[in-house]
Amino acid sequence: MREVGGEAYFLVLMAQFEKNCMEHIAVYGPDNYMRRTGLHETQSIDKFSWGIADRGASIRAPHSFKKNGWKGYLEDRRPNSRGNPYQIASRILKTISEVPK
Repeated sequence: MREVGGEAYFLVLMAQFEKNCMEHIAVYGPDNYMRRTGLHETQSIDKFSWGIADRGASIRAPHSFKKNGWKGYLEDRRPNSRGNPYQIASRILKTISEVPK
């Protein structure tokens, strides 16, 4: 999101991530339900949320993201360390491709 951005695009993108929440969780690593409890700065595995500097959200955007016209990097906090990075990246890219620019 360094080139494409803006609040309207971001909100549509987050709606698409929410729509595909369980498809993402399916590839984000085994036993993720044990980590994604909704406690200890995590969102529950069956819910999706986003927030600016919100460490408890599914997707966290830094303050600089909003200040830079809703452009920059986002942090998907749902994958665990045992997830296959190729499957995770593929699922993220598929979701992004479903959003018109």
